[in-house]
Amino acid sequence: GPTFNARSCAACHPRDGRGRPPESEEEPFLGLLLRLSIPGEGPNGSPLPVEGYGNQLQPFGILGVPAEATPSVRYTEVEGAYEDGTPYTLLRPTYTISEPAYGAFPDAMMTSPRIAPQVIGLGLLEAIPTERLQALADPEDLDGDGISGRINRVWDIDAEALRPGRFGWKGDAPTVRQQVAGAFLGDIGITSPLIDSGECDDAQAECLESLEKQREAAEANQTAALEIEDGNFERVVIYSSLLAVPALRNIENPQVRAGKQLFHDAGCAGCHTPSHRTSADAEFEEVRDQKIFPYTDLLLHDMGEELADGRPVFDASGSEWRTPPLWGLGLVDAVNDHTRLMHDGRARGFAEAILWHGGEARESRESFRAMSAREREALIAFLESI
Repeated sequence: GPTFNARSCAACHPRDGRGRPPESEEEPFLGLLLRLSIPGEGPNGSPLPVEGYGNQLQPFGILGVPAEATPSVRYTEVEGAYEDGTPYTLLRPTYTISEPAYGAFPDAMMTSPRIAPQVIGLGLLEAIPTERLQALADPEDLDGDGISGRINRVWDIDAEALRPGRFGWKGDAPTVRQQVAGAFLGDIGITSPLIDSGECDDAQAECLESLEKQREAAEANQTAALEIEDGNFERVVIYSSLLAVPALRNIENPQVRAGKQLFHDAGCAGCHTPSHRTSADAEFEEVRDQKIFPYTDLLLHDMGEELADGRPVFDASGSEWRTPPLWGLGLVDAVNDHTRLMHDGRARGFAEAILWHGGEARESRESFRAMSAREREALIAFLESI
Protein backbone atom coordinates (compact mmCIF):
# COMPACT_ATOMS: atom_id res chain seq x y z
CA GLY A 1 0.00 0.00 0.00
CA PRO A 2 -1.20 2.64 0.34
CA THR A 3 -2.43 1.71 -3.18
CA PHE A 4 -1.39 -1.54 -4.81
CA ASN A 5 -2.05 -4.30 -7.34
CA ALA A 6 -1.39 -7.25 -5.04
CA ARG A 7 -0.47 -8.06 -1.44
CA SER A 8 2.43 -10.37 -2.28
CA CYS A 9 4.72 -11.42 -5.12
CA ALA A 10 3.12 -14.86 -5.15
CA ALA A 11 -0.35 -13.40 -5.64
CA CYS A 12 0.60 -12.54 -9.24
CA HIS A 13 3.36 -15.15 -9.72
CA PRO A 14 1.82 -18.22 -8.05
CA ARG A 15 4.46 -20.93 -7.51
CA ASP A 16 6.90 -18.55 -9.22
CA GLY A 17 4.80 -19.07 -12.33
CA ARG A 18 2.56 -17.18 -14.65
CA GLY A 19 -0.51 -15.10 -13.90
CA ARG A 20 -3.71 -15.23 -15.88
CA PRO A 21 -6.17 -12.57 -17.00
CA PRO A 22 -9.71 -12.21 -15.65
CA GLU A 23 -12.17 -14.50 -17.40
CA SER A 24 -15.11 -12.11 -17.10
CA GLU A 25 -15.79 -8.38 -16.79
CA GLU A 26 -16.73 -8.85 -13.13
CA GLU A 27 -13.53 -10.61 -12.06
CA PRO A 28 -10.93 -8.31 -10.44
CA PHE A 29 -7.47 -7.94 -11.92
CA LEU A 30 -4.88 -10.12 -10.19
CA GLY A 31 -1.83 -11.16 -12.14
CA LEU A 32 -2.73 -8.62 -14.83
CA LEU A 33 -2.02 -4.90 -14.54
CA LEU A 34 -2.33 -1.79 -16.69
CA ARG A 35 0.62 0.51 -17.35
CA LEU A 36 -0.29 4.15 -18.00
CA SER A 37 1.40 7.16 -19.57
CA ILE A 38 0.79 10.23 -21.70
CA PRO A 39 2.67 11.21 -24.89
CA GLY A 40 6.17 12.54 -24.39
CA GLU A 41 9.33 11.55 -22.55
CA GLY A 42 10.16 11.87 -18.90
CA PRO A 43 13.61 11.81 -17.25
CA ASN A 44 16.17 9.71 -19.15
CA GLY A 45 13.58 8.79 -21.79
CA SER A 46 11.10 7.12 -19.43
CA PRO A 47 7.32 7.31 -20.06
CA LEU A 48 5.50 10.37 -18.75
CA PRO A 49 3.15 9.60 -15.83
CA VAL A 50 -0.56 10.39 -15.83
CA GLU A 51 -1.45 13.14 -13.36
CA GLY A 52 -3.20 11.64 -10.38
CA TYR A 53 -2.32 8.06 -11.31
CA GLY A 54 1.36 7.73 -12.16
CA ASN A 55 2.62 5.03 -14.57
CA GLN A 56 0.57 2.10 -13.31
CA LEU A 57 -3.07 1.70 -12.37
CA GLN A 58 -3.51 0.35 -8.84
CA PRO A 59 -7.04 -0.94 -8.28
CA PHE A 60 -6.71 -1.61 -4.53
CA GLY A 61 -6.06 0.58 -1.49
CA ILE A 62 -5.56 0.11 2.24
CA LEU A 63 -8.27 1.20 4.67
CA GLY A 64 -8.94 4.90 4.24
CA VAL A 65 -7.13 5.21 0.91
CA PRO A 66 -9.29 5.04 -2.24
CA ALA A 67 -8.30 2.62 -4.96
CA GLU A 68 -7.26 4.52 -8.07
CA ALA A 69 -9.91 3.02 -10.34
CA THR A 70 -11.52 -0.26 -11.42
CA PRO A 71 -10.22 -1.93 -14.59
CA SER A 72 -12.16 -4.57 -16.49
CA VAL A 73 -11.74 -6.59 -19.66
CA ARG A 74 -14.17 -8.16 -22.08
CA TYR A 75 -13.40 -10.41 -25.01
CA THR A 76 -14.66 -10.51 -28.57
CA GLU A 77 -14.31 -13.74 -30.52
CA VAL A 78 -12.43 -13.46 -33.80
CA GLU A 79 -13.00 -16.26 -36.29
CA GLY A 80 -10.38 -17.62 -38.64
CA ALA A 81 -9.33 -20.79 -40.41
CA TYR A 82 -6.17 -22.67 -41.25
CA GLU A 83 -5.39 -23.22 -44.91
CA ASP A 84 -6.72 -26.77 -44.66
CA GLY A 85 -10.12 -25.33 -43.67
CA THR A 86 -9.95 -26.13 -39.96
CA PRO A 87 -11.65 -23.24 -38.11
CA TYR A 88 -10.34 -21.50 -35.02
CA THR A 89 -11.32 -18.57 -32.83
CA LEU A 90 -9.19 -15.98 -31.08
CA LEU A 91 -10.08 -13.69 -28.18
CA ARG A 92 -9.56 -9.96 -28.73
CA PRO A 93 -9.54 -8.06 -25.40
CA THR A 94 -11.00 -4.61 -24.81
CA TYR A 95 -10.07 -2.79 -21.61
CA THR A 96 -12.20 -0.33 -19.67
CA ILE A 97 -11.27 1.75 -16.62
CA SER A 98 -14.15 3.04 -14.50
CA GLU A 99 -14.64 4.86 -11.17
CA PRO A 100 -11.51 7.06 -11.33
CA ALA A 101 -10.77 8.37 -7.85
CA TYR A 102 -8.39 11.19 -8.71
CA GLY A 103 -9.92 13.00 -11.65
CA ALA A 104 -10.89 12.11 -15.19
CA PHE A 105 -8.33 10.31 -17.30
CA PRO A 106 -6.84 12.47 -20.08
CA ASP A 107 -7.99 11.73 -23.61
CA ALA A 108 -4.37 11.18 -24.66
CA MET A 109 -3.72 8.54 -21.98
CA MET A 110 -2.05 5.39 -23.25
CA THR A 111 -2.61 2.05 -21.52
CA SER A 112 -0.82 -1.27 -21.78
CA PRO A 113 -1.93 -4.58 -20.21
CA ARG A 114 0.83 -6.76 -18.75
CA ILE A 115 0.39 -10.28 -17.43
CA ALA A 116 2.70 -11.50 -14.67
CA PRO A 117 5.31 -13.77 -16.34
CA GLN A 118 7.18 -16.70 -14.90
CA VAL A 119 10.16 -15.67 -12.79
CA ILE A 120 12.47 -18.55 -13.64
CA GLY A 121 15.93 -18.26 -15.17
CA LEU A 122 16.23 -14.50 -14.72
CA GLY A 123 19.82 -14.62 -13.53
CA LEU A 124 20.77 -16.67 -16.59
CA LEU A 125 19.20 -14.07 -18.89
CA GLU A 126 21.05 -11.28 -17.10
CA ALA A 127 24.30 -13.22 -17.59
CA ILE A 128 24.02 -13.25 -21.39
CA PRO A 129 26.83 -10.90 -22.52
CA THR A 130 25.80 -7.54 -23.95
CA GLU A 131 28.04 -8.31 -26.93
CA ARG A 132 25.81 -11.26 -27.75
CA LEU A 133 22.72 -9.05 -27.84
CA GLN A 134 24.56 -6.52 -30.01
CA ALA A 135 25.55 -9.27 -32.43
CA LEU A 136 21.95 -10.49 -32.71
CA ALA A 137 20.49 -7.00 -33.19
CA ASP A 138 19.77 -6.01 -36.79
CA PRO A 139 17.80 -2.75 -36.56
CA GLU A 140 18.13 -1.99 -40.29
CA ASP A 141 17.46 -5.59 -41.36
CA LEU A 142 20.76 -5.68 -43.22
CA ASP A 143 20.47 -9.43 -43.79
CA GLY A 144 17.10 -8.95 -45.48
CA ASP A 145 15.27 -11.65 -43.54
CA GLY A 146 12.41 -9.33 -42.52
CA ILE A 147 13.47 -9.40 -38.86
CA SER A 148 14.98 -6.27 -37.34
CA GLY A 149 15.56 -6.88 -33.65
CA ARG A 150 16.59 -3.86 -31.57
CA ILE A 151 18.02 -3.39 -28.11
CA ASN A 152 15.85 -1.27 -25.83
CA ARG A 153 18.28 1.03 -24.03
CA VAL A 154 16.77 1.92 -20.68
CA TRP A 155 17.85 3.79 -17.56
CA ASP A 156 19.87 1.71 -15.09
CA ILE A 157 19.39 3.28 -11.65
CA ASP A 158 22.49 1.65 -10.15
CA ALA A 159 24.79 2.53 -13.04
CA GLU A 160 23.16 5.93 -13.67
CA ALA A 161 23.42 5.24 -17.39
CA LEU A 162 21.48 3.72 -20.26
CA ARG A 163 21.87 -0.05 -20.49
CA PRO A 164 20.24 -2.82 -22.56
CA GLY A 165 16.80 -3.71 -21.22
CA ARG A 166 16.33 -7.43 -20.61
CA PHE A 167 13.24 -7.80 -18.40
CA GLY A 168 9.61 -6.79 -18.68
CA TRP A 169 7.36 -7.21 -21.70
CA LYS A 170 9.00 -4.31 -23.48
CA GLY A 171 12.47 -4.88 -22.06
CA ASP A 172 12.19 -1.86 -19.78
CA ALA A 173 14.33 -3.14 -16.87
CA PRO A 174 18.08 -3.70 -17.30
CA THR A 175 18.74 -5.91 -14.27
CA VAL A 176 16.97 -8.35 -12.00
CA ARG A 177 17.63 -5.98 -9.10
CA GLN A 178 15.83 -3.10 -10.81
CA GLN A 179 12.99 -5.36 -11.96
CA VAL A 180 12.47 -6.53 -8.37
CA ALA A 181 12.57 -2.99 -6.98
CA GLY A 182 10.12 -1.78 -9.62
CA ALA A 183 7.71 -4.60 -8.84
CA PHE A 184 7.93 -3.97 -5.11
CA LEU A 185 7.00 -0.32 -5.57
CA GLY A 186 4.59 -0.46 -8.49
CA ASP A 187 2.78 -3.70 -7.68
CA ILE A 188 2.75 -3.80 -3.87
CA GLY A 189 3.67 -0.26 -2.81
CA ILE A 190 6.89 -1.21 -1.01
CA THR A 191 9.89 1.12 -1.01
CA SER A 192 13.36 -0.40 -1.25
CA PRO A 193 17.03 0.63 -1.17
CA LEU A 194 16.94 1.10 -4.94
CA ILE A 195 13.58 2.95 -5.23
CA ASP A 196 12.86 4.71 -1.95
CA SER A 197 9.86 6.87 -2.90
CA GLY A 198 7.01 7.25 -5.33
CA GLU A 199 4.15 5.29 -3.81
CA CYS A 200 1.66 8.17 -4.13
CA ASP A 201 0.93 10.70 -6.83
CA ASP A 202 0.84 14.32 -5.66
CA ALA A 203 -2.94 14.43 -6.22
CA GLN A 204 -3.62 11.50 -3.87
CA ALA A 205 -4.22 13.26 -0.55
CA GLU A 206 -5.28 10.20 1.47
CA CYS A 207 -2.35 8.20 0.13
CA LEU A 208 0.12 10.94 1.08
CA GLU A 209 -1.43 11.28 4.52
CA SER A 210 -1.03 7.55 5.06
CA LEU A 211 2.66 7.78 4.13
CA GLU A 212 3.19 10.65 6.54
CA LYS A 213 1.67 8.63 9.39
CA GLN A 214 3.93 5.74 8.44
CA ARG A 215 7.02 7.99 8.57
CA GLU A 216 5.99 9.42 11.94
CA ALA A 217 5.54 5.91 13.32
CA ALA A 218 8.94 4.89 11.99
CA GLU A 219 10.60 7.90 13.66
CA ALA A 220 8.80 7.25 16.93
CA ASN A 221 9.91 3.62 16.93
CA GLN A 222 13.38 4.49 15.63
CA THR A 223 12.98 2.14 12.69
CA ALA A 224 13.92 2.62 9.05
CA ALA A 225 11.41 4.32 6.79
CA LEU A 226 12.09 1.88 3.95
CA GLU A 227 9.48 -0.86 3.83
CA ILE A 228 12.00 -3.50 2.82
CA GLU A 229 15.54 -3.01 4.04
CA ASP A 230 18.80 -3.95 2.36
CA GLY A 231 19.15 -7.47 3.71
CA ASN A 232 15.69 -8.72 2.83
CA PHE A 233 15.69 -6.85 -0.48
CA GLU A 234 18.93 -8.50 -1.56
CA ARG A 235 17.57 -11.90 -0.51
CA VAL A 236 14.63 -11.44 -2.89
CA VAL A 237 17.03 -10.37 -5.66
CA ILE A 238 19.16 -13.48 -5.10
CA TYR A 239 16.07 -15.71 -5.01
CA SER A 240 14.73 -14.19 -8.22
CA SER A 241 18.13 -14.48 -9.91
CA LEU A 242 18.76 -18.12 -9.09
CA LEU A 243 15.42 -19.85 -9.65
CA ALA A 244 16.24 -22.70 -12.01
CA VAL A 245 14.49 -23.58 -15.25
CA PRO A 246 12.97 -26.99 -15.96
CA ALA A 247 14.86 -29.51 -18.07
CA LEU A 248 13.74 -30.16 -21.63
CA ARG A 249 11.28 -33.04 -21.87
CA ASN A 250 10.53 -35.74 -24.46
CA ILE A 251 13.36 -34.51 -26.66
CA GLU A 252 13.85 -37.92 -28.30
CA ASN A 253 10.16 -38.26 -29.12
CA PRO A 254 9.80 -38.39 -32.94
CA GLN A 255 6.88 -35.95 -32.90
CA VAL A 256 8.85 -33.47 -30.78
CA ARG A 257 11.88 -33.78 -33.07
CA ALA A 258 9.69 -33.17 -36.10
CA GLY A 259 8.14 -30.17 -34.38
CA LYS A 260 11.58 -28.72 -33.65
CA GLN A 261 12.44 -28.87 -37.35
CA LEU A 262 9.15 -27.19 -38.24
CA PHE A 263 9.90 -24.47 -35.67
CA HIS A 264 13.13 -23.67 -37.48
CA ASP A 265 11.65 -24.06 -40.97
CA ALA A 266 8.90 -21.54 -40.12
CA GLY A 267 11.51 -18.97 -39.06
CA CYS A 268 10.47 -18.91 -35.41
CA ALA A 269 14.10 -19.11 -34.31
CA GLY A 270 14.73 -15.77 -36.01
CA CYS A 271 13.47 -14.10 -32.82
CA HIS A 272 13.21 -17.02 -30.39
CA THR A 273 16.96 -17.66 -30.54
CA PRO A 274 17.41 -21.15 -29.08
CA SER A 275 20.70 -20.91 -27.19
CA HIS A 276 23.28 -18.60 -25.64
CA ARG A 277 26.38 -18.94 -23.46
CA THR A 278 26.42 -16.96 -20.26
CA SER A 279 29.33 -14.79 -19.19
CA ALA A 280 32.21 -16.37 -17.30
CA ASP A 281 32.31 -13.39 -14.92
CA ALA A 282 28.58 -13.03 -14.17
CA GLU A 283 27.71 -11.78 -10.68
CA PHE A 284 26.53 -15.16 -9.42
CA GLU A 285 28.80 -18.18 -9.77
CA GLU A 286 25.76 -20.43 -10.26
CA VAL A 287 24.95 -18.90 -13.67
CA ARG A 288 28.48 -18.47 -15.08
CA ASP A 289 29.71 -19.97 -18.35
CA GLN A 290 26.66 -22.11 -19.14
CA LYS A 291 25.05 -22.98 -22.44
CA ILE A 292 21.39 -22.16 -21.97
CA PHE A 293 18.28 -22.64 -24.12
CA PRO A 294 15.80 -19.86 -23.32
CA TYR A 295 14.53 -19.39 -26.90
CA THR A 296 14.75 -15.60 -26.89
CA ASP A 297 17.04 -12.91 -28.28
CA LEU A 298 15.89 -10.38 -25.62
CA LEU A 299 15.39 -7.87 -28.45
CA LEU A 300 12.49 -5.66 -29.47
CA HIS A 301 10.43 -6.69 -32.51
CA ASP A 302 7.49 -5.06 -34.24
CA MET A 303 4.63 -7.49 -33.72
CA GLY A 304 2.07 -5.71 -35.87
CA GLU A 305 -1.05 -3.67 -35.32
CA GLU A 306 -3.15 -6.42 -33.68
CA LEU A 307 -0.76 -6.68 -30.72
CA ALA A 308 0.21 -3.00 -30.55
CA ASP A 309 -0.56 -1.18 -27.32
CA GLY A 310 0.42 2.21 -28.75
CA ARG A 311 2.50 2.99 -25.65
CA PRO A 312 6.23 3.67 -26.17
CA VAL A 313 8.70 2.76 -23.43
CA PHE A 314 12.22 4.20 -23.80
CA ASP A 315 13.26 3.04 -27.32
CA ALA A 316 10.39 0.55 -27.69
CA SER A 317 7.61 1.76 -29.96
CA GLY A 318 3.92 1.19 -29.41
CA SER A 319 4.01 -1.97 -31.56
CA GLU A 320 7.29 -3.47 -30.33
CA TRP A 321 7.68 -6.16 -27.70
CA ARG A 322 10.69 -7.96 -26.27
CA THR A 323 10.87 -11.60 -27.38
CA PRO A 324 9.68 -13.58 -24.35
CA PRO A 325 11.65 -16.68 -23.33
CA LEU A 326 9.87 -19.94 -24.11
CA TRP A 327 11.50 -22.13 -21.48
CA GLY A 328 9.02 -23.46 -18.95
CA LEU A 329 5.89 -22.46 -20.89
CA GLY A 330 5.06 -26.11 -21.56
CA LEU A 331 4.56 -26.54 -17.81
CA VAL A 332 2.29 -23.55 -17.18
CA ASP A 333 -0.78 -25.77 -17.04
CA ALA A 334 0.87 -28.12 -14.53
CA VAL A 335 2.17 -25.26 -12.37
CA ASN A 336 -0.62 -22.69 -12.65
CA ASP A 337 -3.68 -24.60 -13.91
CA HIS A 338 -4.15 -22.55 -17.07
CA THR A 339 -2.61 -22.10 -20.53
CA ARG A 340 -3.06 -18.35 -21.06
CA LEU A 341 -0.17 -16.86 -23.06
CA MET A 342 1.00 -13.59 -24.67
CA HIS A 343 1.68 -10.27 -22.92
CA ASP A 344 -1.94 -9.91 -21.83
CA GLY A 345 -2.96 -13.56 -21.59
CA ARG A 346 -5.32 -13.35 -24.56
CA ALA A 347 -4.10 -16.63 -26.10
CA ARG A 348 -5.56 -19.86 -24.71
CA GLY A 349 -2.54 -21.94 -25.70
CA PHE A 350 0.37 -22.10 -28.11
CA ALA A 351 -1.69 -22.26 -31.31
CA GLU A 352 -3.59 -19.07 -30.50
CA ALA A 353 -0.36 -17.34 -29.43
CA ILE A 354 1.21 -18.11 -32.81
CA LEU A 355 -1.90 -16.95 -34.67
CA TRP A 356 -1.72 -13.55 -32.94
CA HIS A 357 1.78 -12.95 -34.29
CA GLY A 358 2.06 -10.20 -36.89
CA GLY A 359 4.57 -7.65 -38.08
CA GLU A 360 8.01 -9.21 -38.25
CA ALA A 361 6.50 -12.59 -37.29
CA ARG A 362 3.78 -12.56 -39.95
CA GLU A 363 5.55 -14.99 -42.28
CA SER A 364 6.12 -17.45 -39.44
CA ARG A 365 2.44 -17.20 -38.52
CA GLU A 366 1.40 -17.86 -42.11
CA SER A 367 3.74 -20.85 -42.27
CA PHE A 368 1.94 -22.24 -39.23
CA ARG A 369 -1.47 -21.60 -40.81
CA ALA A 370 -0.36 -23.48 -43.93
CA MET A 371 0.76 -26.57 -42.00
CA SER A 372 -1.26 -29.74 -41.91
CA ALA A 373 -3.01 -30.68 -38.68
CA ARG A 374 -0.31 -33.28 -38.03
CA GLU A 375 2.45 -30.71 -38.49
CA ARG A 376 0.72 -28.19 -36.22
CA GLU A 377 0.41 -30.82 -33.51
CA ALA A 378 4.10 -31.64 -33.85
CA LEU A 379 5.14 -28.00 -33.56
CA ILE A 380 3.02 -27.52 -30.46
CA ALA A 381 4.43 -30.76 -28.97
CA PHE A 382 7.91 -29.30 -29.42
CA LEU A 383 6.91 -26.04 -27.68
CA GLU A 384 5.41 -28.02 -24.83
CA SER A 385 8.72 -29.85 -24.40
CA ILE A 386 10.81 -26.69 -23.84
